[in-house]
Amino acid sequence: MFIACEFFLEELAKYIEAYLIEAKAHWLRLHFAHVYQESFKSNTLKELQKWCNDIVVKYPDKIFDSEDFTLLHENALVSLVGRDDLQMEEIKIWKYVIKWGIAQNPDLPSGYKDWTHENFLSLKTTLQNCLPLIRYFQISGDDIYEYVHPYKQILEKSLWKDVKMRFISPNKLVSSKILPPRTILTQKLPIRTTEPFSKVINEVHAAEIASWIDKREDTENNPYEFKLLLRGSKDGFTNDTFWNLCDKQTNVIVVMKVKGTDEILGGYNRIGLEKPNSSSTLKRCNDSFIFLLKNGTIQNSILSRVKDPTKAVIYNNFVGGMFY
Repeated sequence: MFIACEFFLEELAKYIEAYLIEAKAHWLRLHFAHVYQESFKSNTLKELQKWCNDIVVKYPDKIFDSEDFTLLHENALVSLVGRDDLQMEEIKIWKYVIKWGIAQNPDLPSGYKDWTHENFLSLKTTLQNCLPLIRYFQISGDDIYEYVHPYKQILEKSLWKDVKMRFISPNKLVSSKILPPRTILTQKLPIRTTEPFSKVINEVHAAEIASWIDKREDTENNPYEFKLLLRGSKDGFTNDTFWNLCDKQTNVIVVMKVKGTDEILGGYNRIGLEKPNSSSTLKRCNDSFIFLLKNGTIQNSILSRVKDPTKAVIYNNFVGGMFY
């Protein structure tokens, strides 16, 4: 897709873009940071950019806390800071914007107290498209003094005057444009109105597994819909049943409860399941993991990621799929 954009094959790029969003969303999530960076190298991939930003505004740490944050393209940062639904405190947004701007000017002295007027002007020029998008009037007075005041030279004089005036005389009209507060979304686990998707795990377990899939710290939200493929108590435990219902399926989670205990064991396999032609086949997967879930007397969940990706999964004609 990115190659197609480079060669201006817009129609092909649009087709691949739509296919990835509709059919390969999970793959996009697994390679999110790279996909996000690449999508903003071209103005062609508007839908992919929006798809990415819709995730980032809910989980901003995916980008803002990443090691490559300062490598973010300007249009990507502008598109995020301009979103009314970016779920981040305004002062944090300001600090990240300053961090990004400074990184684009490596010749700046390490401490702002040593900066010249020209240094501040360079930063102001770099951030000229971001600064108008900050909700200055939604930042507390203490934070304005501690974090914004040191960089007041990069703000328009009239804006800085109005920001100070707002705290001295809150009811006085100002000439600067006051952007509305950002919308705070209420994050809730999906409400299931139909039969529970599992008799072994609950929504909290599902959210934790989802966080392991995405490799993020937030374990309270599940962006995925778990679809039940096989339930042993209903479909049976035979080998034929397993392959009839699970063959060719990707992004598979297996969970099981140890009889007579609170132990819930399981594993995740991104590449999915494929019935082998021979008795057994080894498959490579970098993202597989096994786990023990917190439940009852089990106080803490345990996660173990694959150590040898070349032997992550075994497909067997007689026992199904195994995590190695």
